[in-house]
Amino acid sequence: MIVEYEKRGRTAVITLNRPEARNAVSGELARALEEAIDKLEADDDVWVGILGGNGPVFCAGADLKAVASGKANLGTSRGGFGGFVTLERTKPVIAAVEGPAVAGGCELVLACDLVVASPNASFGLPEVKRSLVAMAGGTTRLPKRVPQNIAMEMALTGDTITAERAHQHGLVNILCEPGEAINEAISLAERINSNAPLAVRATRKAVLEGAMVDDNEGIRIAVELFAPVAKSEDAKEGPLAFVEKRSPEWKAR
Repeated sequence: MIVEYEKRGRTAVITLNRPEARNAVSGELARALEEAIDKLEADDDVWVGILGGNGPVFCAGADLKAVASGKANLGTSRGGFGGFVTLERTKPVIAAVEGPAVAGGCELVLACDLVVASPNASFGLPEVKRSLVAMAGGTTRLPKRVPQNIAMEMALTGDTITAERAHQHGLVNILCEPGEAINEAISLAERINSNAPLAVRATRKAVLEGAMVDDNEGIRIAVELFAPVAKSEDAKEGPLAFVEKRSPEWKAR
């Protein structure tokens, strides 16, 4: 399988599996990754996804051999590059990064909601070194994750930054031991999964949309997104569990 899908409780681990090509994005991989995210979204028993890469490289970006041979369709109509960077979804996805995540690989990371990385990870947008432009979210998402001058440095020099520096500037949420990115991401997913899933999804959307507007509009968006959550069974379960001094039993409905 060029993209592997494994359920671990309420978490789905999605793994790019082209280690011989440094997990470079081909048309086949893009279609498979979109299918994996669709599977995650459709499974009511899975609440969080993790995106990792098999081998010593998380993802080297576009498959330049495919580009050079004229097979430059490295995305999908819904998901854009990699079948992922513009794909509409509701559930959080955590990037678990071991090794380099560069060019389109870095843009896959930027399309995720949270990032766990080991010290052997690195991040970069080297497109300018090949007279290219990062067009799959790098130029717009990176300045929202790190200070603009750091984003500008990465984009204009094409040089990578270490996982430690990415963590220092906020791109990486958790810096873990080598080889532990998936396990640490699962632990993070479990922390998320202890919360009400419908509220998590509404909150994720409120954060993403609220970051693009002023405070008053952001508050309006949050109130609007909470309305259907307030009518759910889980909205009754949360306060009831608190009163009864027990852990809530979420049903995602």
